[in-house]
Amino acid sequence: MAESLLSGIAEGVLGKIASLAVQEAIAIYGLENQLSELKETVTAIKAVLLDAEEQQAKNHRLQLWLDRLQDVLYDVDDVLDEFECEALRKQVISRYGGIKEKVRRFFSISNPLIFRAKLSDKIREIRERLSIISDEKDQFDLNARSANSDAAHTRSQEMTYSYVNKLEVVGRDIDKEKIIEMLIQPVSSKNISVIPIVGIGGLGKTTLAKLVYNDDNVNEHFELRIWVCVSRDFDLRKIIEGIIKDATHQSLGNFDLQQLQRLLRETIKDKKYLLVLDDIWTNDRGRWNELRNLLSQGASESKIIVTTRHSDVAFIMGTHPAHNLKGLSHEDSMVLFKKCAFDEKEREPCPKLLEIGNHIVEKSHGVPLLLKTLGCLLYTKREEQYWAHIRDSETWILAEAEKGIVPVLKLSYDHLPSNLKRCFAALSLFRNEVKFKNIDFAWLWMALGLISSPREKQALEDVTVEYVKELGKRSLIQEVKQYGSLLVFEMHDLVHYLASIVARNDYSMVDLDTTEISKGVRHVSFSSILSKGISNFDGVPPFLRKPTSKRLRAIIFRYKVDEIITREFIKTCLSKCKHLRILQLTNGSFEELPSSIGNLKQLRSFRLHDNKRLKELPDSICELQSLLILSLNGCSKLDKLPKNMNRLVSLRYLEVTTKQKSLQESGIQYLENLQLLDINGCKNLQVLFEGTCHLTRLEHLLIKNCGGPISVHFEKLIALNSLMIRDCKLMLTQENKSNFPLNLNVLIIAKFEQVMELLQCLVGSCTLEYLRIDDCPNFTAVPEWLPNHTHLKYIEFSRCSNLSFLPQGVRSLTALRELHVADCGELSNRCQHLTGEDWPIIAHIPQIKLDYRKVQWTED
Repeated sequence: MAESLLSGIAEGVLGKIASLAVQEAIAIYGLENQLSELKETVTAIKAVLLDAEEQQAKNHRLQLWLDRLQDVLYDVDDVLDEFECEALRKQVISRYGGIKEKVRRFFSISNPLIFRAKLSDKIREIRERLSIISDEKDQFDLNARSANSDAAHTRSQEMTYSYVNKLEVVGRDIDKEKIIEMLIQPVSSKNISVIPIVGIGGLGKTTLAKLVYNDDNVNEHFELRIWVCVSRDFDLRKIIEGIIKDATHQSLGNFDLQQLQRLLRETIKDKKYLLVLDDIWTNDRGRWNELRNLLSQGASESKIIVTTRHSDVAFIMGTHPAHNLKGLSHEDSMVLFKKCAFDEKEREPCPKLLEIGNHIVEKSHGVPLLLKTLGCLLYTKREEQYWAHIRDSETWILAEAEKGIVPVLKLSYDHLPSNLKRCFAALSLFRNEVKFKNIDFAWLWMALGLISSPREKQALEDVTVEYVKELGKRSLIQEVKQYGSLLVFEMHDLVHYLASIVARNDYSMVDLDTTEISKGVRHVSFSSILSKGISNFDGVPPFLRKPTSKRLRAIIFRYKVDEIITREFIKTCLSKCKHLRILQLTNGSFEELPSSIGNLKQLRSFRLHDNKRLKELPDSICELQSLLILSLNGCSKLDKLPKNMNRLVSLRYLEVTTKQKSLQESGIQYLENLQLLDINGCKNLQVLFEGTCHLTRLEHLLIKNCGGPISVHFEKLIALNSLMIRDCKLMLTQENKSNFPLNLNVLIIAKFEQVMELLQCLVGSCTLEYLRIDDCPNFTAVPEWLPNHTHLKYIEFSRCSNLSFLPQGVRSLTALRELHVADCGELSNRCQHLTGEDWPIIAHIPQIKLDYRKVQWTED
């Protein structure tokens, strides 16, 4: 059972029972009492789950109890989803169904009387199982805990100390000097100066603080130096005791808090001190204000260094901008790795091992703890085969290495709210790409039902943005940049590895020849090809034929292999896995889908992209009223879309390739909840959004590699936030030019002959934050209106050979953080660092890339 995930599942079930959609469906079928009793039982069990999950490692019977509980909770979730699905189906039939359809429904299992009887039996059976499990919990002497209680975090935490062997530290000289400069520089304010150091676990925040703390110049500059490792709950009493003990070197008696506060003031009064508060987790401003008031008794030149993984802590406590610690350079990483992996007596380490070690270091991304752990692991090994195994394995961290890495990383996970724990674990299903967007995470989290809106009428996409930002604040994702509603960020390999660790029994990586999956696994991702090749593959992975497959909720392919997915594969998925929320069938060899796809009523994400043989979709696909995501990109032989796609009332993301001339024939213009529309490779396309159009929530529109000219009435897309146009021709009407979406934040144009004409449409719009123009020889001049877009943060011009200069007004773009210019002929010359004619115009921009090289790169 994945640690701490079960509490999140229980919380999700309770949230779903309380949701308006389920409550309305329950009332229709008169099952309020049964669901009320179910809710009470789940609530009682949830109260002791945190304690149970913590004790399970030492109690096998408790592990089995939790496994059974997980099964029942997932079954409860399935039943609740059936209510939601039926409510949506009734809504569609009421809106679009004819007399024949309503008669047919009366004689089907969707008849309200039959449906009520079926659901009532299921709930009764689940209540009986859950009641037995609830009674059994008393055998384990479990204590009730809340997620925020101090008892919820009782795992031991390693305390830090101030000593450091400077000879063992590599590559932190520049970081050290930056911190020391901030420490020594005079201050104009009487407020205490606080310098935060922020970064992921294992990056060396504490080590950097030690280097600064023990520096001779720092020692001379401060009358008093104090080191305190802060406990996770920011216990004011313990912090005060720690400060006094480290400053006076004397033990304390049984003082009350009042006496300790007085002693602290006496200890630091009028003294210029340096205080290091190491490893702070709590972002409680009230507690910090209490401590800060006590610390204000010192001299005005006193300074505080704070180390934390949480940017909110840095924001609340810091008076200086946070020092965001980065990984070591490759050169420094190699020095540190060799210190740990080779004996000092080895003057010339084996060249072959050095070569392999160089690749291992590349995959470590400059994280000192990982470099040390892997180096020490390899210290006694001199077999090339063993080193190569570490280098080539997908996770590349063995069980021995986990002992040093996972506990440090997992502290960040332990401090996540339960809803974010489930979202974080689900990231193990992703391939760790170089860049992610919040949309990438949104489709996964929404399809698995992991996010819900805490506020009335708040869009789930907005909740996703909040979740992504929160992960960024906690250093679990990096380099978060926002352009309108679009977030771009990275995920460190170590963080992705942590996600796979915490999710390992619920989310599983499989191969095409995997014979069995664990009973508790609900989500599988194909991570590689057959371990023995594909010649003996009979079309269906063996584990899909086993009974355990009926529990699956997600089947995802993380790699591309043409024609591995056959019609037999699909039929097996549809017949065995009735509760799928996510089904990804890419690069297949099938020409059509079975009509039974319409039976997957709980399906929310259906990704069919790059199926180059697919010619037709069954009409039954329009019966998937819970579907949120449908991807048909790259289905180049798909003749047309089903006519009744307006019935997909929940659809939010649609990616499509078709031979149709008009998408309106399929009813897409009536998809009121559509947020993203990606039109790619529609060579015959000529019409978009003519006449009636209900796409009032469409925020992201991508038109790529299409025919034309395409008639697009942008004025109908009142919520449009980001627009990409690539390699196609549009019919820009006068209405387009005068009524262009005023909320546009992101504009990407590539291989587009009408680039200058389209840019004219932006004269009156001043909300642009991200502008990128690629491969456009017709782009001859940057519009003079560009400086009016004062919110611009990112500009990129690449392979625009006839672009010659920038307007003088670029100086006024004070929000601009990044400028990329590449292969732009005369403009590239004019932007040369210091010497170019346009350099004075752009010198204020913190990050500048010229012809793919960083010529100015100041971290925010």
